[in-house]
This record gives sequence, structure tokens and C-alpha cells, in this order.
Amino acid sequence: MEKEAEVGRHQTGHNSGVVHAGIYYPPGSLKAELCTRGRSLLREYCAEHDIAYQECGKLVVAVHAGELGRLDELEKRARANGVPHLRRTDAAGIRDIEAHATGLAALHSPETAITDFPAIARRLALDIEKSGGSVRVKSPVTRITRDPGSITVVAGDRTERVEHLIVCAGIHTDRVAQLAGDTAEPRIIPFRGEYMAVRPEKAGLVRGMIYPVPDPRYPFLGVHFTRRVTGVVEVGPNAVLATAREGYRRTAVSARDLAGIATWPGTWRMARKHWRTGIREVGGSLSIGRYMADAMRYVPEIGPGDVVRAGAGVRAQALDRNGTLVDDFRIHRLGAVTAIRNAPSPAATSSLAIAEHVVREVFGS
Repeated sequence: MEKEAEVGRHQTGHNSGVVHAGIYYPPGSLKAELCTRGRSLLREYCAEHDIAYQECGKLVVAVHAGELGRLDELEKRARANGVPHLRRTDAAGIRDIEAHATGLAALHSPETAITDFPAIARRLALDIEKSGGSVRVKSPVTRITRDPGSITVVAGDRTERVEHLIVCAGIHTDRVAQLAGDTAEPRIIPFRGEYMAVRPEKAGLVRGMIYPVPDPRYPFLGVHFTRRVTGVVEVGPNAVLATAREGYRRTAVSARDLAGIATWPGTWRMARKHWRTGIREVGGSLSIGRYMADAMRYVPEIGPGDVVRAGAGVRAQALDRNGTLVDDFRIHRLGAVTAIRNAPSPAATSSLAIAEHVVREVFGS
């Protein structure tokens, strides 16, 4: 049951297309487990259905000495998670891999890949139909009633009775889960991620992906360079608190969504901890020069004049009541209802493994 006219219209259709290798995630977490399994499943699925999948590789670059300790910790995580063919390299090694990149040291993950996630979503929908199921588009879920032995779902102009229900509603997952009787926590807080596209004459300066060492306080990876399967090179995304859950433009405002942000206690606790970062992100959103200042630390030859504003996505970031930005995947069970309450990056990479995990939990197979 899909509220839009086609699948993949929101997070799936607005992400960076990266298939992550498992560098960032705490060993033993759901993210670590399902990213590793998901990458393998996704590669096989793309090969089976002739969907673009390119292992162009990723560098995670430390540009100053203060980042080297964090790079050490990332390397430990990545090796614990079994990231294939991971290699630590120095400044000269960085230039061997990305001739126009700069830094003191880096982790190179050659099997980090890029793909076309909207094409994967469309193919999965076709698989459902070929298996005798149906994908009901233009069918927003407005009511869920849990009865003994069944669940009644009102979606669009139809009412269905089912034995099991899986809620995977992305940016609206908390609201749909609450229809089924789940708790208000965690609340989804939307963060808009804006991209810049590198002009074609400079796109050849980046061969694969170039990422910063992430700040461990945040579940965001920082502005980075990513090559798309189309050949376009993008810079981004940033992370700006959005004023609408589907707020792909800065001017998009939803009174309902704003009220949901403002009335959640966790919002204000988060703001007290991270207001300086929030102001810096807004500055980068408003000014291409400020946006590119961070990116130029990694590829100095690509500056504000070499990029144009491209698309944007909205990240469904779960926020606990105490102001904690939820990092790991979070899946709730309410009897016969399973709600995927938090699935940020690497959810696209992990998608087939998340499905496998949920099916095993629900059906025991």
C-alpha cells in the first residue's frame, strides 16, 4: 500500500545511490549486520536483473591530525565488520587513487559501489506482481485496527483485512505506526539534504567517492563527493532541519509538520546540544561558497564556481524524547504488526537484508 502514484518517490528516489560496505557501524549493531548482508544480496539482485552496479570505491579522508584518531577507530570498526579489501593509505596513496584529492591519511574501500535505487524499487514492485501480489499505489493508509486474529487497514478507498502488517512508511513511519497503536517515540524529524552537481568540465577530477571522517556525535556522514551511475558527480548532502516532511525546497512549509517538530521534547533537547552545528548547516544551505568550503578541503580544484545546485532529499531521522538522534535501525513489534521505526542510511544498501530479517522475525523462516 503506497500513498504515491509510484514507488520510490521519496527517500529511495532522493538518496545518493551509494551501496555502503559497512565502514561506519558499531560491530554487533543491526546496521553492521544488515549492511554487510544487504550489500551481498543487492549486488546479486542487480546482476540478476541487469541494474547498474558499479564498484567505483570510496576514500574516507582525514585532512588534519585531529582526525587521525577517529580514522583509527573507523578502521577498527570496518575490519570488525569484514569490509572487503579495506586498505589504509597515506597522502601519496590518496593521490594514487584520486589524483586531485588531498589529505593526510585515508581508508580505501574498493568495493563500495553505486547503483540506481529507484530502478531497484521498481523491479521489486514488479517481482511482487509476478509472484501474485499487488502494489496498491495512490493508497495512503488512514486507519489501522487490530482485532483478534486479524488487522483491518483502510488505504485509499479500500479496506483490507490481513493476518500480518509490516509498516515501512519512511518519513511518515511514526504516524502510520501510531495508527496501529505504537508509541509516539521515536518521533521522525525531517532533515533536508541538499546536493550540488559538479559542472561536466570538472567532473573528471573525481573517479569514485571521497568522504570526510564523520563526526561521531551525528548520524550524518558529512558533505562528500559521489559519482552517480549516470556519470554525474555530486557534492553533498548537508543536513538542514526541514520545515516539512516532504520539504525538498527551502520554501516548503507544513504547519502540521512544524507543530510535530516544535511539540516534541526531544527537539529542544537536541537543539540545546547541537545549535552551533545547526547554524553552520543553514549557512551552507544559503551560500554555495560556505557549502563548498568544507568540500574543498578534499578536492581543492572544485570550488563554488564549479558547481550548480542540484536536487535534495529529506532524511527521516528518528529522535528520542531525550534528544538523542537514533543511530541504529529500530524495529518494533506489536503482535501481528511490525513497524520499521528508524531506517536511515545504510537502509537502501541494507534493504533486502532488512526484508529478510523482518520475514524471519515475523514468520520464523
